[in-house]
Amino acid sequence: MAATEAARDWLADYHRLLARHRLDPTTVLTDAVDQTAPQRPALLSLAQILEQPDRLHHQLTSEHPDSTEPRLRRARMSVLHQSLALQVIAPAVIRLFRDGVGTALDPERIFLCQPEADGGCRWREVAGSPDRLKPGRFIESLAHQVQTWYPVFRQSFSISPGAYWSSTGLALGAPYSAVWDRVTPSDLCPQASGWLQQFDCEAGKYIDWISARFNQHPCALPQRRGCCLKYLLPDEGYCGTCGVYRKERMTTVI
Repeated sequence: MAATEAARDWLADYHRLLARHRLDPTTVLTDAVDQTAPQRPALLSLAQILEQPDRLHHQLTSEHPDSTEPRLRRARMSVLHQSLALQVIAPAVIRLFRDGVGTALDPERIFLCQPEADGGCRWREVAGSPDRLKPGRFIESLAHQVQTWYPVFRQSFSISPGAYWSSTGLALGAPYSAVWDRVTPSDLCPQASGWLQQFDCEAGKYIDWISARFNQHPCALPQRRGCCLKYLLPDEGYCGTCGVYRKERMTTVI
């Protein structure tokens, strides 16, 4: 089966999955896309960061002087990458599932914005080419991009493979996370795991979709096999998908 046809089947399967649970895919996915991109001044484009990594090092140190300490610098870089994945990649995948077509991400049009005290969204994407990609082409394009970005984040920013690919995997699975507690886990988990395998990258190896119960309600949880290190930062804690102390955490959910 051609890649495009296979991708279309995945999108159709998702829509059928939601329909069986009396959910409207368009409504669910529209609600899941963050419509409030930050309007704060842009600092650097992703293209500039990829071409001149030192510019991001300088920016991070100006924002957080304690980032001269290697452990904290690595944690802040890892969290910044996680924000990029969830605030740029995830909405792109959600729009693909909603609209049936997607657009390629352009590093020239993705910007890191000035921070706010509330730690809100740091990244925004400026609309570019109106060209639309069919599902199979979108999958190929996005997989190639995250593969291309990886060496910079790994070598220049010391982000571990587990952190990079698990954050990427969470973003790629965003349409399924949107219904984590609204669809039967036995139906959602296999489909969400299979979707990640469509991407020619390591993301699928670093995310497990597991069945659990939360407040006596069945749900499906994405669990990462890599840590974003957010818990190392002042006044921060463990993410809901964190694999650190996984067994202890899961006993409070299951």
